[in-house]
Amino acid sequence: MECATGFTKVYWAIAITFSLFFLLQNVISAFGGEADHTMGDADAAIDHDHGIGFQFFTVKNLVGFFTIFGWVGLACINAELSTAAIVGISFICGLLMMVLMASLFYFISKLTESGTLKMQNAVGIIGEVYLPIMANRNNIGKVQLKVQGSVRELDAMTDDGTDLKTGMIVRVVQIINDQILLVTKQTS
Repeated sequence: MECATGFTKVYWAIAITFSLFFLLQNVISAFGGEADHTMGDADAAIDHDHGIGFQFFTVKNLVGFFTIFGWVGLACINAELSTAAIVGISFICGLLMMVLMASLFYFISKLTESGTLKMQNAVGIIGEVYLPIMANRNNIGKVQLKVQGSVRELDAMTDDGTDLKTGMIVRVVQIINDQILLVTKQTS
């Protein structure tokens, strides 16, 4: 019975300690002081084009693991399961919590957008001439068009034989030097 009491005390210590850490994390997150640290090199985990990938070993996930590990272990002790069953079930539940939390943060991070304009997304878009564009690439004018969900004013040129006046409807046909739109008058 002494061993069971010591075993129970260990689970109580784990459950209470990590529950307090869990509450502290939530309070800090609620007030904007969130800084989740990964185990390993943070620079290696960040890919500027696709965000942060699936992160399993983080401080939040480990706190979640031990919180669930402790409380599930206490529930198993209360159900009078064997020591092996208690450790096994609490370990599996802790791992499930880590997978759930890592998946949650991974999918939430996929919901964000960088807002960086990808010029190739403008090809084929219909817009309106804002500043006149002279024929045969003789100047750089401006067009307004909706790209990636927002209206933008972008530099443009044309290969058309006639000037494109303010207010004319145009279609983007190509990107020149990754920064200037090549447009043509929209006929229909």
